[in-house]
Amino acid sequence: MQKNLTARSIVIVVVILLCVFGIIGAPKSIAELKQNWQNNIRLGLDLKGGSHLVLQVQVQDAAKAEADQVIDRMKEDLKKQNISWNSIDRNDPQVVQDADSIQITIKGVPATQSSAFRSLINERYSDWVLTAVNSTDYAMRMKPSEIVALKRDTVEREIQTIGNRIDQLGLAEKSVQQYGRAGDEYQVLVQLPGVDDPARVKELIGTTAVLEITDVKDGPFASREAGLSAHGGVLPLNTKLVRSIPRAGSEGEQWYLVGRNPVISGREMRNARAGQDEFRKWETNFTLSQDGGRRFGTFTGANIGNRLAVVLDNNIVSVATIQAKINDSGRITGLGSEEEAVDLARYLRSGSLPAGIVYLEERSVGPSLGADSIHQGFMAGIAGLVAVVMVMLVYYKRSGVNAVLALILNAVVLLAAVSYFHAALTLPGIAGIILTIGMAVDSNVLIFERIREELRAGKAVVSAVDTGFNKAWWTIVDTHVTTVVSCAFLFLFGEGPVRGFAVTLVIGLIANVFTAVFVSRTIFDYELSGHRRMEALSI
Repeated sequence: MQKNLTARSIVIVVVILLCVFGIIGAPKSIAELKQNWQNNIRLGLDLKGGSHLVLQVQVQDAAKAEADQVIDRMKEDLKKQNISWNSIDRNDPQVVQDADSIQITIKGVPATQSSAFRSLINERYSDWVLTAVNSTDYAMRMKPSEIVALKRDTVEREIQTIGNRIDQLGLAEKSVQQYGRAGDEYQVLVQLPGVDDPARVKELIGTTAVLEITDVKDGPFASREAGLSAHGGVLPLNTKLVRSIPRAGSEGEQWYLVGRNPVISGREMRNARAGQDEFRKWETNFTLSQDGGRRFGTFTGANIGNRLAVVLDNNIVSVATIQAKINDSGRITGLGSEEEAVDLARYLRSGSLPAGIVYLEERSVGPSLGADSIHQGFMAGIAGLVAVVMVMLVYYKRSGVNAVLALILNAVVLLAAVSYFHAALTLPGIAGIILTIGMAVDSNVLIFERIREELRAGKAVVSAVDTGFNKAWWTIVDTHVTTVVSCAFLFLFGEGPVRGFAVTLVIGLIANVFTAVFVSRTIFDYELSGHRRMEALSI
């Protein structure tokens, strides 16, 4: 019996030490203790204040990018099959609602090759529906199920990429999730608690960083109008005029005529880092995927002496002449500063956003509201705790001390779990803690009442305690399991604050099983260990 008590006591002490360390660490001064507390117990947006952004994902951009890739593959396949055509192009939907209307138009397929053309499309492009416009022209539209999957995947990738970018700034308490009601499925909610410079973060997540490396057809021109005039006011097919970002020492604004379909894009990026060249000028080195490197090597090998433009967000950041074949790695030179090189590497490393974004809402939550919530929540918790402690001590006498100690340890375990999981404590989370206090007291009441019933039945004190804990155990398990199931549904179908409440409550319930059963039983056993024939129990 004594060995068993010693082992259980060691477990309890170890748990307490781990919890205290998780909350305040190992401070060497009062100031360090306060700092550790603030660092480990993170507060959510509603308590700490910060930025609240609602973004709309421009899913039509992803549909256009998908169509562009299909066009590139189709041209290669048609060449291999010796099927001729006059032009292959797509339409240009501009708003989210028009994403479903994406269409590829193929013109000039000879009627004698229509059978081979149809067979190729049906075999290689099963996600698209081919419709004949006339004997030589065709239209392709993406299947409804595929466009739905594309839009859903675009939003999910957008959320992941924005989250990755924010993580690189060290904002561990950020919240990035899908937002909106029916008809607004393409909205993303971003919450950034305690952001000192929201404009900086907005700039980071708002930059789509769509990187394209494409061939230069002509230029530079002094203006867009000059570029148009050089081609009779009509641009050649599948080309566009792009402005070059002015650099120190450059002769004002410059425009280049480049191919509309890039050789490679940001999707082929695998890694990027800032560095300096042999002249100590800042640059960004990048590595491509295997497929991207293969295509880039094929293109550069066939176009030595021609120029390539690095286009970032529809602005040229670098124009260079191809000196030799380039395979799976390259560099973007001519960057103005270390910060510019580091930012560009961060954009590319975290991945290109699959579609552009538009800010629909931007709000700042003041810290005064958070301070108010913390104060009121703290006062409510203290009031409830004091009331519970008084009732337990008055009603259950000395045995109520067991419940009070278990209750305090329950709160310590809960705060330590929040710290170790790097979770943010929100106002709903505080509500979960207060509810956990009630659940913890309820478990102790079940145990104590069971013990009372056994004492009234005439059992000895030790036997009554053993039977009381054993019989109350399954009741406690039943009540906790049903609550955990309810919390699981809240977590699966709820939004951020509701999820925070569910997580906090589940952690509290698990801690409650440990404190109300294991810890409280150990305290009772210690009290009874030296009095095997105790005739009365203060309960």
